[in-house]
Amino acid sequence: MILTCTDICKSYFQGKMEFPILHHIDFSMEEGEYVAVMGPSGSGKSTLMNLIGCLDRPTSGKLVLDGTDVSTCTDNMLADLRLKKIGFVFQTFELLAYQTALQNVELPLTYAGVPRSDRRKRAAEALRRVGLEDRMDHKPSQLSGGQKQRVAIARALVNHPKLLLADEPTGALDSKSGQQVMDIFQQLNENGTTVLMITHDAKIARHAKRIVRIEDGVLTESGPAETEGTE
Repeated sequence: MILTCTDICKSYFQGKMEFPILHHIDFSMEEGEYVAVMGPSGSGKSTLMNLIGCLDRPTSGKLVLDGTDVSTCTDNMLADLRLKKIGFVFQTFELLAYQTALQNVELPLTYAGVPRSDRRKRAAEALRRVGLEDRMDHKPSQLSGGQKQRVAIARALVNHPKLLLADEPTGALDSKSGQQVMDIFQQLNENGTTVLMITHDAKIARHAKRIVRIEDGVLTESGPAETEGTE
């Protein structure tokens, strides 16, 4: 298993008041899977993404990512896991405005201490994989929304992560650009990349091979995407 969540609970505290968000989550993914976690706003899906992405810690329960028990990790160990094991794709792209597409994609490699010549080669190859070989020197302001998201996907892939974690990846895109992004995810998964996608959109979720649903902090398994009805 690339990911195992066992009896995960997450609460936030304000003074003595406890606000439970996630309730006894049991969830796992095998390497090479393509899974969508679908739920409405406020369902807890972003909180779950933050836990799986090692951006936060569960209040209780056990989360194991590629053999590492996240609950036992120090902050530095969590940062290392994020850098080496997880590629992030966000709805708002999170690109540096003053950097070119190539420089944005190079960024994780810089943090990882990869030599400059190797960084540029790997970043250029990642941009080629998403069809942006002719936009490497463009800054985000010179790119469309779909192109920005493809740069973000290239950046997520450049460190060869074990898990690609996408949070509402088409939320800021028009339908044509969104379809292009979904096509890229499908191609990546067919080539062996493990993909976990968070979405509120049933049409987007059906691009995955398996769908789970979350509502009011409770996760339920829906099964293969092709068995899902339209919404």
